[in-house]
Amino acid sequence: MLKEYPLNRVFTLVEPGPVLLVTTAEGKKKNIMTITWSMAMSFSPTFGIVTGAWNHSFEVMMKTRQCVVAVPGADLIGKAVGIGTCSGTDTDKFEKFSLSARKAEKVKAPLVAECLFNMECEVSDHIERYGIVILECVRAWENPNRPEKRTIHAVGDGTFVADGEKFDLRREMASKLPPL
Repeated sequence: MLKEYPLNRVFTLVEPGPVLLVTTAEGKKKNIMTITWSMAMSFSPTFGIVTGAWNHSFEVMMKTRQCVVAVPGADLIGKAVGIGTCSGTDTDKFEKFSLSARKAEKVKAPLVAECLFNMECEVSDHIERYGIVILECVRAWENPNRPEKRTIHAVGDGTFVADGEKFDLRREMASKLPPL
């Protein structure tokens, strides 16, 4: 028997990709925020994140038109949540959470050395009605030496899951995917 599900909780059923850390920089001031809503826009290096004026970094990102999007491993879940529960207006989050900022090549925002991946991005559009910021990745970095490879996914109700068993169906899908 089916039971009706509350509409105000539907977002927890389709919560998208991994928890992300987004860095910005203006002058010498750097900041980092946690984002849990993101989406691929196509097979190109274009994706969207959901954010807005409620995040201190949003204003800087819109002003500089740049950011770095970093993918933390599951071992950084405590830091990712902590980053999301304090403000860059009065906190140096890199220092507070013992994260290492590294110089990016194409943008002024810093890379996060401890993350699995870092993507240097330029803001290409902002769909204000939905709070979607469209990003074009201009350079990407991988940290293959990280022992923790699992990513974190927010359920949307204060709970999280980490990637688990991986299923390799590349042969079955080979004709459907773009080449690597």
